[in-house]
Amino acid sequence: MKRIKTDICVIGAGSGGLSVAAGAVQMGASVVLIEGHKMGGDCLNYGCVPSKALLAAGKMGLGYAEAKDHVASVIDTIAPVDSQERFEGLGCTVIRDYGHFISPREVQAGDTIITARRFVIATGSSPFVPPIPGLDTVTVHTNETIFDLREKPDHLLIIGGGPIGMEMAQAHRRLGCKVTVIEGAKALGKDDPELAAIVLDRMRADGIEIVEGAQAEKVSAEGGVTVHTTKGDFTGSHLLMAVGRKVNIDKLNLDAGQVAHDRRGVTVDAGLRSTSNRRVYAIGDVAGGLQFTHVAGYHAGVIIRSMLFGLPSKAKVSHIPWATYTDPELAQVGLTEAEAQARYGDRAEVARFELHHNDRAIATGQTTGLIKVMVVKGRPVGASIVGAGAGELIGLWAMAIANNLKMSAVAGTVLPYPTMGEINKRAAGAYFSPRLFDSPMVKRVVGFVQRWLP
Repeated sequence: MKRIKTDICVIGAGSGGLSVAAGAVQMGASVVLIEGHKMGGDCLNYGCVPSKALLAAGKMGLGYAEAKDHVASVIDTIAPVDSQERFEGLGCTVIRDYGHFISPREVQAGDTIITARRFVIATGSSPFVPPIPGLDTVTVHTNETIFDLREKPDHLLIIGGGPIGMEMAQAHRRLGCKVTVIEGAKALGKDDPELAAIVLDRMRADGIEIVEGAQAEKVSAEGGVTVHTTKGDFTGSHLLMAVGRKVNIDKLNLDAGQVAHDRRGVTVDAGLRSTSNRRVYAIGDVAGGLQFTHVAGYHAGVIIRSMLFGLPSKAKVSHIPWATYTDPELAQVGLTEAEAQARYGDRAEVARFELHHNDRAIATGQTTGLIKVMVVKGRPVGASIVGAGAGELIGLWAMAIANNLKMSAVAGTVLPYPTMGEINKRAAGAYFSPRLFDSPMVKRVVGFVQRWLP
């Protein structure tokens, strides 16, 4: 048995773990990086990267097999950035095995025991497959297997109408598959319902069947694959499960490390530090909060400040954006309209702007969509966007909320014409317009000044 002593031991080489390892080792800390599966984690191999590549393939007019080749090519192009070779080149000790705690100060990976001043759990999450009767009688695909499927599905059944399910539904429909989405509650139910409805209308217009309020009760191999629901039976050739995620903590032996946890992940404080073992931090999905790749990267920055410099650092969520990359895209940061009104009541104002008034959208034929900005006392507390490039457009509002900017900062920004980005400025203008153009006081002041100006 080999033994290693190090400053920081990172368990998991996904987005968050890689960010911590790269940052820490380049700033002078000794780092051991443990990964039992693929470098790059879920995002590179099964999530963000392949899903966006598959969506792009549908727009490119590729055939199904060609689309899968495109996905593989994209992963291969990005993989060297996350590779073992690169991180060993940076100075990390990389161990390719699963790690587990054997004491509060030790982790074992294969034949190596690592003692560290600080441990970072960055093991991410995996697709959750619920115990639906009959699933064992059919082939069940998840995001971990669907991108390797070379046989074009004749009719893809998708259980789950969240972002993963809806993205895969549209990608496969545009690659020529018949698609049915089965959702037990409301499709895209975590987003603003007015904006989500625009996406769902487009997808239905594309020929995707979306069945809401249909709880899957059992699955059988009748006619290929049949999902029996509270709203009837649906038969297809292939089944994709996209109902959510479960955190990857089963292999960690957290009890031996005296690391408190529950089904949501490691129990951490506001600084992402274990509440029971102060040597341990958790970031990304396994920290029990929002499950997005960019959150893991953000968490990495939070704990680096604490671990390397001993400075107080806390993770926030109010400025974290997310996007669903359907066509049109759907993006959110901060509070939705309903959440803002529930929290602030009449103090919450909503500024709106429709894309069909944007000259760039008109020129490119992408006029479907709108933006809502929720404002309290002159500052944005949330923004919801549906339309072309919504995932890019939401960034300005994420910056505004993160830095506590006023709406006047957005209104005073000069943007090139014509761009889709102008919708952000026009939304800010919609907030100020009533105050300027409908105010008797403003009219009186202007009238007074005009009479007395030389």
